[in-house]
Amino acid sequence: MDDSAKFLTVAQQLLTEQGVGVVGVAFDSSQALTQLDVLRPDVILVDVGLGDESGFDLAERIAGHNGSNGWPTETILISTRTEEDLRDLVEDSPAAGYLEKVALSAQAIRNLLAPRCR
Repeated sequence: MDDSAKFLTVAQQLLTEQGVGVVGVAFDSSQALTQLDVLRPDVILVDVGLGDESGFDLAERIAGHNGSNGWPTETILISTRTEEDLRDLVEDSPAAGYLEKVALSAQAIRNLLAPRCR
């Protein structure tokens, strides 16, 4: 989920080419939460800065939603900011982890989720 249509297009194309099934995209929190029940993604990428919204708040809402619908969706926070800038906030969130947008790849997602899948 990202508020930049250009980034969503590029990320969707990149991940699809790398073998990741992208089931949907969302531009805001409301759209993302609505799609959770319908699309049932395994992973949702959430931009930290969503204009007027916070990706950290959305990660909390997704975690609460997971408990109510029984469908476990992992959240990965993404941003153009460095991991060091956001480390404490990411650690305090229910997200599986954080990726800088420039490092986004199918392998980076797998590496981040690997410890949780054991």
